[in-house]
Amino acid sequence: MTSQDCKGTPHHRLRLLGGVAIALLLGGCASFSPDAGLSVAQNVAYTELNKDVVKVTNEAEALATQQRVEELLRRPLTADSAVQIALLKNRGLQADFNELGVSEAEYVQATLPPNPTVALSRLGGNLELEVERQIVIGLFELATLPARAAIAQQQFRAAQFRAAEAVLRLAAETRREYYRAIAANQQVAFMQQALGTAETASELAKQLGESGSMNKLEQAREHAFYQELGAQLARARIEQKVARERLIRQLGVWGRDIDFRLPSSLPPLPARIASAKDIERQALEKRVDLQALRNDLTGVASQFGLTNATRFVTDIELAGISSYERAKSFTTNELGETEVEREVVKRRGLEIEFQIPIFDFGGTATRNAQETYMAAANRLAERAVNVRSEAREAYLRYRGNYDLARHYQGRVLPLQKRIQDEALLQYSGMLVDVSQLILDARARILSNVDAINARRDFWIADTDLKAALIGGGVGGGEGGGEATTAAAGGGAGAGGH
Repeated sequence: MTSQDCKGTPHHRLRLLGGVAIALLLGGCASFSPDAGLSVAQNVAYTELNKDVVKVTNEAEALATQQRVEELLRRPLTADSAVQIALLKNRGLQADFNELGVSEAEYVQATLPPNPTVALSRLGGNLELEVERQIVIGLFELATLPARAAIAQQQFRAAQFRAAEAVLRLAAETRREYYRAIAANQQVAFMQQALGTAETASELAKQLGESGSMNKLEQAREHAFYQELGAQLARARIEQKVARERLIRQLGVWGRDIDFRLPSSLPPLPARIASAKDIERQALEKRVDLQALRNDLTGVASQFGLTNATRFVTDIELAGISSYERAKSFTTNELGETEVEREVVKRRGLEIEFQIPIFDFGGTATRNAQETYMAAANRLAERAVNVRSEAREAYLRYRGNYDLARHYQGRVLPLQKRIQDEALLQYSGMLVDVSQLILDARARILSNVDAINARRDFWIADTDLKAALIGGGVGGGEGGGEATTAAAGGGAGAGGH
């Protein structure tokens, strides 16, 4: 009998189900997106990079991704293919996509109505039984559900733009490391060629010394120049291996996939370069980090309005109560027989519970929301100012490195080649000594290394400019290869004393 009463009457069950249905309708529950929230990142990758991004969630997707990567690795890597491989294989990017999935789960959870709390109690003793059922629903939490869902949606939207920023950041850094790796290879190839020439000259100096045509001082200078170039080549090979490992980390490959091939030289300089017109406007319109901060600000503004409206009441709980009491009593009739009398009492009602703000009238919550809103607004304003400056700075580097690379290519290297040819002619005619020939050779090596670095820095600056306009982090800098340049410079200086 107790079990049957605990189920309640049909009308009572219908009322309970009706209440739950109303709560679900009020909630407007969101569902998980079929693309795991990657729509923004995929659109940005396609429109700005012409690349695909995939979230690997099962073995079949992992196998398909690996097959596509292996197909790209069959040919020498280009900057575009390197970026595509990184977007498919880099596990750090996959972790960013997982964090986006967590954000979507939080958003979906925020759109769900509050779960009702069910309480059952049973008291018995002295031939009496009391069963009480209670369902508690947070009315205030239910009433503010649409506002809280809208805030969560803005936060999820901001997370989507941050995932897109992670895609752009990985693409930009992969390009930088790609150009550094090729420049390092090109420097090694040039140093090997210069070392071969120096080795021939050193051997010739040895033969001339044996025949008495060259004194010991000149022989020593030739031998020292050859050994110095050998040390510079060893240093360049170290930089080459380090640059390749950095590129491997960006690509996210391992095992046999690290044996990819790279071009022998950097891409040629473009015939025309981008214009500086409207770069600030483009950056303000396209930067994904700005769009993420705008969504953050919108969400915080909604949160501020919600906090301001609800500061006097923290929550109201509505409790539906159904009570069932049963008592037994024993009496003796006229025939002396014992009879059992049952008394059943059923009660239903509502209970409302809320906090009275005696000590806190919501001032602290309002102040917290206001300061949070102003912090978000100031961060957005700061980023907008920085975005303008980053776009201008990136273009200055882009244009400056282009002019510098063109200067080396069109002026410096041809002059160094002419000096070398004339020096060899005069050396053959015994018009200059070996010391001057070595100084000219050192200067030519230094100029060629600087020319390679200048072209590398242009392509890195080109990457930085695109990142400054669409997002992905600016600050690739002009690093890489300085050690080789310094060694060549040091050699020239040493030779001058």
